Order: sequence, then structure tokens, then C-alpha cells
Amino acid sequence: MSASDPVYWEPFESRFITDPYPVYARLREEAPLYYNQKHDFYAASRFDDVARGLQDWRVFSSAKGDILELIQSGFEMPPGTVIMEDPPSHDVHRKLLARMFTPKRIADLEPKVRAYCARALDPLTGADRFDMMQALGAELPMRVIGMLLGIPEADQPAIRDASDANLRTEDGQRMKVRPQAAFGNEGIASYIAWRRDHPGDDIVTALLNTEFTDTDGTRRTLTYEEVLTYASVVGGAGNETTGRLISWMTVVLARHPRARREISADFSLVPGAIEELLRYETPSAFIGRYVTRDTEFHGQTVPAGSAILFIAAAANRDPRRYDDPDTFDIRREIRQPLTFGYGTHYCLGAALARLEGRIAMEEILTRFPDWDVDWAGARLAQTSTVRGWETLPVIVG
Repeated sequence: MSASDPVYWEPFESRFITDPYPVYARLREEAPLYYNQKHDFYAASRFDDVARGLQDWRVFSSAKGDILELIQSGFEMPPGTVIMEDPPSHDVHRKLLARMFTPKRIADLEPKVRAYCARALDPLTGADRFDMMQALGAELPMRVIGMLLGIPEADQPAIRDASDANLRTEDGQRMKVRPQAAFGNEGIASYIAWRRDHPGDDIVTALLNTEFTDTDGTRRTLTYEEVLTYASVVGGAGNETTGRLISWMTVVLARHPRARREISADFSLVPGAIEELLRYETPSAFIGRYVTRDTEFHGQTVPAGSAILFIAAAANRDPRRYDDPDTFDIRREIRQPLTFGYGTHYCLGAALARLEGRIAMEEILTRFPDWDVDWAGARLAQTSTVRGWETLPVIVG
């Protein structure tokens, strides 16, 4: 695509996964409200427009899903998806799910997460090359979700693989909508069914037994199906996004060795570096919504019944928001990046993702202060939901 051609963008073609930022820049300047006729969706790419859309749940509804293919499928979301609900049911279910992500529970995970990173990385000490995704990026997120839910470690890889398979696409192809796979992971289902008959001191037992007041005023506990939906959504979302964060950590620090050396020498820079990574290479690049009534962006109308994508990755590099946004700066002052959404649906797992990212960066740099990527063997994952690396061989030293 040349600069003289009309700007074109879609989430399905690999050319827009490899390096989407030149197109994002054109969208922000030439088509801040963009319409894709081929796939029948709108897109917003400027920071203020994305923030406006994500916080206005009345106009931009999550009730039909937050992925374009789901929104357009007409599938009716099961109760308990939380990220795919609107108030008031969203607020009731979010309050229950928030039990998984209290500050104390997150803090209590730190020694366990650090121990797992050490266990995964120590055997590689002295190696001259290894695959960072195989060693840590593809493993750590599901292990942490397993720690939260109490799922036995031996069962976790199968749960992760099923979740990954549900999101994979082919170049130029849309994700196949398989609602049962998205909201009813078989491995998680088996565990919840077992835990229902064998209660313990864990979150799943608490979710199965905690009473709450529903939107109609009745007091009840969650159904088995609702708990399954909760756990499957948490497992899928946490697995994909945090794994991609670790992949971008590896790639960006390889491309910025000076920043890597600075962080290695001073771990107080790690939290800021994680924030900048989340802005600079946003794993969940775009967030879908269903438009409930006619609304305007930049003098153009988005009709009721449309699907719209809010491109968080483009918004996070909007020069109206950030100076020199295409530069990776570990000392940048980050002001509310849209990486984890905004408003009512702000990601419940944001603090957990930051914890995992911080610990992974510290543990990697402690053992491997210098590396490069073997680009010939590196491969980006093909999905229409998240952006990151599937294979990532690194050369150490």
C-alpha cells in the first residue's frame, strides 16, 4: 500500500500484524473514523475517541462480545462472562469475580510466580540459545491462572492449548466462532465438576458457594455453568495477553540493548519499563463493541447495529497523547494507557499481568543480561484478537 492509496486496514491479514504502526498512523490522521466495507465494521484510532468509546457502555455495548467475529455472529453471551456484559449484570458478576484479584491475593502470588520463573529458567543457564516462548512465555500465564483457580499443574497445559487453538486463525481468515470452546473449556469443566463434590480452600469453591443478590433482587449462588464461564474467560484472557507481553519484552529489549543494560543495572526501572512495554507494543491491540444507537465521530455517523473496533494499540501511540510515541522510553511518564481498557470494563487482571511481567523481566535479566533474537526462526502468532510472538528463539551472550 502506497501513501497515495486510500488507507485500508483489517485485523485478519498478516501484513497488518507484522508492522501495523504505519497504517495506524494513517488511520489516526486520514480516517479517524474508518469503515471497512469488506468486513462491515468501523474503527476508531485516536486516543480520545478510543477512551470515549470504551467508557460509554450504553452506546458501545459489550453484551454481544468484545471480539469482532463474536459481535457479528449473533451468538447470545452466557451469563457470567463479565467482560462481555453491560451493567447492571456486569456489576454484579464483576464484584464476584473481583474476589480472584484482590491486592492481597495478587501479592501472595509473587513468591510462587518467582519460584516458577526460577524453575523454568535455571536449567537454561549456560545455554547459548533457547526459545523464550517455549521456556516461559507460553507457560507462565497458565501456571499463574492455575495457581489462582487451584487447577493441578499437570492439567494446565491441555487447558492452555485448548484456549490457544480457539483463537488461532489463518492469514486473511476470520476466527471461527466456537462458543462452547470459548466459554466451556473441557479441562476447566472437569476440574469445577470435581471441586463441586470436593470443596476446598480455593477460589472455585468460593465461587460455587458464595451467595449474592442478583439483578432481580433474589439471593442465590452461581450455577455450575456460570462458574465454568467465569473460569474459562479468565483462563483464556489471562493466558493470551500475558504470554504476548513476555514475547514483546524479549523482542523490544533485544532491539533496545541500551535500555536493557540500564534495567539490568537498576531493577527500580522495571515497573516503568513494563508500563512502557504495555503502551509501546499493546498485546490486545483492539477491542470490539456493538453500537446500540446512532452516534457520531468527526462528523460521521456510526449507525445503530454496527460493530466497531477501538484500536488501543493505535491510541497508545497517538502523538496527541504522548510525545515522540514511536520511541521506546523506559523513563516515560505514562498517563492512563488503554492497554487494559477504560472505564467500567477495565481489566480485572491488570495488576496480575503487571506482576507477572515485572517478575519475568527481573528473573530473565538476572540470568540473561544480554541476548539477541534469531529472527529467521521467530514467528508471530496469527490471531484476530491479540498480537505477539509464537516462537521466539534467542541467542544468549
